[in-house]
Amino acid sequence: MSTFFIKRPIFAWVVAIIVMLVGAIAALNLPVNQYPDISPPAVSISVTYPGASAETTQNTVVQVIEQQLNGLDGLRYLESSSASDGSAQIIATFNQGINPDIAQVQVQDRVSLAESQLPSDVTQQGIRIRKYQKNFMMVIGLISKDGKLSNSDLADMLVSKLEDPISRTKGVGDFMVLGSEYAMRIWLDPAKLYKYNLMPSDVSTAISNQNVQVSSGSLGGLPTIPDAKTSATILGKSRFTTVKQFENVLLKVNSDGAQIRLKDVASVALGPQSYTIDSIMNGKPSAGIALRLATGANELDTANAVRATIASLKDALPDNVEVTYPYDTSPVVSASIEEVVKTLIEAIVLVFFVMLIFLQNLRATLITTMVVPVVLLGTFGILAAFGYSVNTLTMFGMVLAIGLLVDDAIVVVENVERVMHEERLDPEAATIKSMQQIQGALFGIALVLSAVLLPMAFFSGSTGVIYRQFSITIVSAMALSVLMALIFTPALCATLLKRASAEHKTTGLAGWFNRHFDSGTLHYQRGVSKVISRRGLFIVIYLAIVGVTGFLFTRVPTTFLPDEDQGLMMVQVTLPVNASSQRTQQVLNDLNAYLQKNEASVVTTMFGVNGFNFAGRGQNSGMAFVRTKDWSERTQSGQSVKALAARISAHFASYPNARIFAMVPPAVMELGNATGFDFYLQDTAGHSHQQMMDATHQFVQLANQDPRLAQVRMNGMEDEPMFQLEINDERASALGLSMTDINNTLSVAWGSSYIDQFMYNGRVKQVYLMGKAASRVKPEDLNKWYFRNSSGTMVPFSAFASGKWVSGSPHFERFNGMTAEEIQGSPAAGYSSGEAMKAVEAIAAKLPKGFRVQWYGISYEEQASGSQTTQLYAISILVVFLCLAALYESWSIPLSVILVVPLGILGTISAVLLRGLQNDVFFQVGLLTTVGLAAKNAILIVEFAKELHEREGRTLVEAAVEAARLRIRPIIMTSMAFILGVLPLTISNGAGAGSQHSIGTAVAGGMITATFLAIFFVPMFYVVVAQLFSRKKSNAAAEEINHDR
Repeated sequence: MSTFFIKRPIFAWVVAIIVMLVGAIAALNLPVNQYPDISPPAVSISVTYPGASAETTQNTVVQVIEQQLNGLDGLRYLESSSASDGSAQIIATFNQGINPDIAQVQVQDRVSLAESQLPSDVTQQGIRIRKYQKNFMMVIGLISKDGKLSNSDLADMLVSKLEDPISRTKGVGDFMVLGSEYAMRIWLDPAKLYKYNLMPSDVSTAISNQNVQVSSGSLGGLPTIPDAKTSATILGKSRFTTVKQFENVLLKVNSDGAQIRLKDVASVALGPQSYTIDSIMNGKPSAGIALRLATGANELDTANAVRATIASLKDALPDNVEVTYPYDTSPVVSASIEEVVKTLIEAIVLVFFVMLIFLQNLRATLITTMVVPVVLLGTFGILAAFGYSVNTLTMFGMVLAIGLLVDDAIVVVENVERVMHEERLDPEAATIKSMQQIQGALFGIALVLSAVLLPMAFFSGSTGVIYRQFSITIVSAMALSVLMALIFTPALCATLLKRASAEHKTTGLAGWFNRHFDSGTLHYQRGVSKVISRRGLFIVIYLAIVGVTGFLFTRVPTTFLPDEDQGLMMVQVTLPVNASSQRTQQVLNDLNAYLQKNEASVVTTMFGVNGFNFAGRGQNSGMAFVRTKDWSERTQSGQSVKALAARISAHFASYPNARIFAMVPPAVMELGNATGFDFYLQDTAGHSHQQMMDATHQFVQLANQDPRLAQVRMNGMEDEPMFQLEINDERASALGLSMTDINNTLSVAWGSSYIDQFMYNGRVKQVYLMGKAASRVKPEDLNKWYFRNSSGTMVPFSAFASGKWVSGSPHFERFNGMTAEEIQGSPAAGYSSGEAMKAVEAIAAKLPKGFRVQWYGISYEEQASGSQTTQLYAISILVVFLCLAALYESWSIPLSVILVVPLGILGTISAVLLRGLQNDVFFQVGLLTTVGLAAKNAILIVEFAKELHEREGRTLVEAAVEAARLRIRPIIMTSMAFILGVLPLTISNGAGAGSQHSIGTAVAGGMITATFLAIFFVPMFYVVVAQLFSRKKSNAAAEEINHDR
């Protein structure tokens, strides 16, 4: 094949140009992401039951829907939470590979089956089913520049003008408005109602009757009389649009003709539909909308589309309103991709110089460098064909591939030059002869590297997705690289190389380098001879190395993904139970003041939300979205997000009456909202709620005493005092009261009852009825409310009911249909998440029977990936062995190649331990690449030794020493090229540096030992293994001769 292209160099150029063209077109159209879709698809169901407690919502809504959802195809787990404001959310998470659209349709079908069993209040509010991701993609805030607009003004503006266009934008999944639009709020005064003998139900009936939209038909509508001349639409009553119209609603006319209107018994005003959530930005009033990315959508494209949508709506907003982005995860995507592209270019430049030093010939160096753009662009084409995106993982694959693909070209060029120099042939003849010698080795190297990396592609779960990116990228680059080494490089060698250039330079810098390298080679040759002559001793040394490697491997702490600086963080604030929202606001103000004063060099904005955090909703919950400055402005280690989080947690550790946790987002945002571990403590034995809480507290207490764990907390809400009403049904009945009136009055007075709709600025808004603030503060205020009996007399509440204080939970959680509590935490400094998870399992074993740990989110993925790694290594090494055996038609050669593997692993593990890194997914990819590369160096030596032994009849020892002498230059050269190629990864900083360090350190460390130890050990392995096998063969042959006699 090579000979064909050596004779037709233009044909070889055409092939290369076509590959580049296809790749360039693909590269321009590939989507860009930070990571591929690692998180499993999930669907969320959001419901609201106005005025209901968390327990009521759980029992009447959540359980009913959950029972229908069981048995969905590919369902991984089901989690639900219900809060004291009547809101509940159920999230169904599916296995990787399930189509999110089909999952959503399935969930919708099951929910529609459950609808008939749900309370009518819930179905009236509507059930929202969306594709779900755990973390917010961005938060968009509105602030008033001059401070004249209140939170509710801004929130209404946000909902009326921005919410619909934003939620329609391609790629936006679920969203949450941090604030609330206007509604007509009617505040009833119980004393005035009593005075006029009225009840809340009279008010809601009067409003419903008078605030109506009537379709009144038309004049002269068809069919009509024969000589009708005109037709016209009749306009009937329409919905109210102003406060005045509501104030004038007629409630009743007394016998003396006096009219009682709504303004006589209540005050009417526009106000927020819900008062539960408020927000501030850098201390100013604001409103926000938090967006989640739709499953499978592209983050960068979605962020750009949302910004474009908002830019097109700027004119609809008043001049004194500014749109801000206090939390945005898209800059880290572009920044981390830019970092890797920068690394890629640095790698190409470094590799070029390494080759120039060794080849000392610009033409030869250009030949090897020309392959790089062809292969890299070609790889983009293959990625497009597989439907992959440009992300940090595929780009890492490219960086690793540079070292590999240059290797093939170096092997070809170096060998052609050697043949020209030693056998005095012209370039074309030398290329043809050289290609015959090394074709086998090229195929061998490609097969080995593919064999190491291909098994990764068949893994399941999120780890499988990560591995697939690497294996597809590197294997396609390898395949293209071998093709180019057989087609393009030989054609270039035959046409571009000159005979004179193959002569060794003896003068100048190159001469100095050659003299030193040649004298080094002589020393090396003697060293190899010594190692082979004392092979017994060196086999013992080798076994010791294997032992040390095995021991060190167990010392490397494990984790799923390295920590990354995303340029963002969240702070979760929880106050004691029953704390008011004013107290929560004070904590947020203090946090804001601390950040503005002490952390101004790191932080740009803080967006505080009152009434909501990831643990639940309520007046005692709050959170802050903190955005830091660009990575280029934060170059010192103390300015990283992790350091900032540690300082915030330390500063507020002794803060009175509030728990403040700074949460650093994990490397893959979709897998959770904080680094560390995440699990549900599940009750499998049907314990009471109190026993569940006791077990949770016992766990948290034990965990906080464990030195391996830090910041362990219940990601839920503590039980709080609640006021239990006790209504005496018999007495109420004797007084002539109907239960419907009692229930209705209580839910209107103390809850917030939605009764009707009205029109405001062209939008339909809601009408809410509620007791005025002063009439619902203390338990005694219940006696201010009166109920009308069948004879028209007003009866006070105390006549038939009383109340008492009890303890209850404002927040219920369930996991897979059973009561559970979510617990989060992080490993203590110096420990990894793998060690923390072992500690969690150990503590859980001490709890009473019937409670178990169910891993969730990022921890579930880590558990799944941990159980697969041993298989991965074993399969990879076995496949390499089998490929080599098939290639060389021998069992002995592959064995002498495989023996090199521990030498590479030793370097990888030592480097990672020295830098204090962890065994994460990237480390595993680096380790496997090292295995392939170590084997590659060994193949180069063993292949030549075998040729010399079999064809030229040299003894095993001579063949091994000579092969080592011949191949030392290309081995050192390819290894140096590779180590320098990944060097930029090991020293990078900025976005995505964590994963770059992990993979770069693993590969560079492994290559150093794999090169400098293997060049001595491989010739010895070859001799030992070949002697073993030849002894067996000669024994077998001798036996046959004896047998024949």
